[in-house]
Amino acid sequence: MTKNTTLVILAAGMGSRYGGMKQIDGVGNHGEPIIEFSIFDAMEAGFNKVVFIIRKEHEELFEKALVSRIRPHMEVAYAYQELDNLPEGFTLPEGREKPFGTTSALLACKGVVNEPFAIINADDFYGKDAFKKLHKYLTEEISDYHYAMVGYQCKNTLTENGTVTRGVCERDENNELTHIVEIQKIALQDGKAVYEENDAWLPLADDTLVSMNFWGFTPAIFEQAEPNFKAFLERELKNNPMKCEHVLPTLVGELIEAGKCSVKVLSSDDKWFGVTYKEDKPGVVKHIQELKDNGTYPDKLW
Repeated sequence: MTKNTTLVILAAGMGSRYGGMKQIDGVGNHGEPIIEFSIFDAMEAGFNKVVFIIRKEHEELFEKALVSRIRPHMEVAYAYQELDNLPEGFTLPEGREKPFGTTSALLACKGVVNEPFAIINADDFYGKDAFKKLHKYLTEEISDYHYAMVGYQCKNTLTENGTVTRGVCERDENNELTHIVEIQKIALQDGKAVYEENDAWLPLADDTLVSMNFWGFTPAIFEQAEPNFKAFLERELKNNPMKCEHVLPTLVGELIEAGKCSVKVLSSDDKWFGVTYKEDKPGVVKHIQELKDNGTYPDKLW
């Protein structure tokens, strides 16, 4: 019997560094966004449902630009990350326009996702191998509180066009995640990975393991995330009401620290590419076309 597995896509971001709706900006020769290649890879790996986490006002845009092509091939649903969808007792700060981060997005899926699932960013290309490895884990090994992530070598996840944020990971001899910390400014300098700390740029080993928000969970994660998100709001709303965010690497790190979950690290040697910045797009367009030309993808996906 085939197990149901869902691909959840984080697509409610504002795209401030990119300057627009990069989640559905076409990079393929037929106007396909990066997200469409991830969905194709997921379907080939065995996922049978996709859930888009978006802002409600963008639903029509997603339908026209992408989702109408996906529906004949996979079950599709939406979850809505709305700014004012906060736990009881909290109110939206006046003037806030920025979502509260990927933990908030995850919680928007409660009741929509009821099976083991993977969660990814909309604007990152992960590679076929990663989807195959995580789907295998979701169908053969995963259980409540025993999750998984796909890790990448840091140097394979950087852009020449600016800094990126990554979850820097440590693991033990059994490939279990032991520690993860979100570093907000990692860059390429002279071909080497560096990160900023106290106004100084420090080296980061090329093979440092980082998270690209490619996680494998069961629905048990929703109940686990709620108290952590509430504690974050109590702590940070008064300190940084306009911009504070709680993100998945932070959530997972907190749960591991508290002994509430374990996370298996599944490594991928695939080279990331994505559209963090507008300047990234020409390289992504070129890379996608190369993958079509060499037969990795058909000229038309569907």
